[in-house]
Amino acid sequence: MSTSQATATAMRAEQARLQALRAEAALEPDPVSTEAPAKQTQVIAIYGKGGIGKSFTLANLSYMMAQQGKRVLLIGCDPKSDTTSLLFGGRACPTIIETSARKKQAGEPVLIGDVCFKRDGVFAMELGGPEVGRGCGGRGIIHGFELLEKLGFHDWGFDYVLLDFLGDVVCGGFGLPIARDMCQKVIVVGSNDLQSLYVANNVCSAVEYFRKLGGNVGVAGLVINKDDGTGEAQAFAQAVGIPVLSAIPANEDIRRKSANYDIVGRPGSAWAPLFENLAANVADAPPLRPSPLSQDALLGLFKSEAVGRNVKLDPASQEDMRGAGAVEKQSLEIVYDEA
Repeated sequence: MSTSQATATAMRAEQARLQALRAEAALEPDPVSTEAPAKQTQVIAIYGKGGIGKSFTLANLSYMMAQQGKRVLLIGCDPKSDTTSLLFGGRACPTIIETSARKKQAGEPVLIGDVCFKRDGVFAMELGGPEVGRGCGGRGIIHGFELLEKLGFHDWGFDYVLLDFLGDVVCGGFGLPIARDMCQKVIVVGSNDLQSLYVANNVCSAVEYFRKLGGNVGVAGLVINKDDGTGEAQAFAQAVGIPVLSAIPANEDIRRKSANYDIVGRPGSAWAPLFENLAANVADAPPLRPSPLSQDALLGLFKSEAVGRNVKLDPASQEDMRGAGAVEKQSLEIVYDEA
């Protein structure tokens, strides 16, 4: 094969791949099931900035709930697939996306035991997602939930289903529970830093947007993780009109145990009261309609030196852009005198 033929073949393959990706992105999700659930279940979506501690919070919360006698299902909806790693001592669960692809290729059905695993009363699974540059993460979320429905999601008898979502990705797939009323309420995990509260504010904006369109999902509250006592997250919650469900301190013992994949929210442990209180608040908090902040109002929660609020916007000129003197060119626009 000549070089030109190889190039043409590669170009056709790339065009076919792009067309397949566009076709995948254009697919609409299946309609939401309207069948009555077998059991009244609280479905709660947890959002937050990547790395803020959602997985740590959810692993300990779900473990505490299970030890209190509740039936809990934890579903990781982050393409990193790390939601359940703390729960299972660092071990990675086979994801629904990769398992579904493998089983489909082999002509075999996906069984619940292929994707759902247990530890001390907690049921857990990971949706997963595509590799970087090889598909739409949001579409992966949609496909994962479609498969869960086929596996009987609406007939499962859980007290709580906790969904772990990446909050700083605005793709529609990650907003699925809010947009399609797939959960009753949202919990946001944040900290005393601008970026995590920016994400929390975006989630509140999404909830408010879909409430205006007739949606029913509300924000139950904020969990402050790595709380250093500076108070910005507390001020944010008060400003948008949501409660603080728990403030988990920035503590070396918690950090070390979490890094070693150790559950700290165990009954009888030093941190048990913290997670017992969080479990009670999560169960009882009603879904509220938040009042998202403007960017300036969000910045106003922080000291000016912490966020550069005193920086002025200095407009650029053509001379700046060219790096030399700019010659103003005459316009070719025809200007008519007023009649």
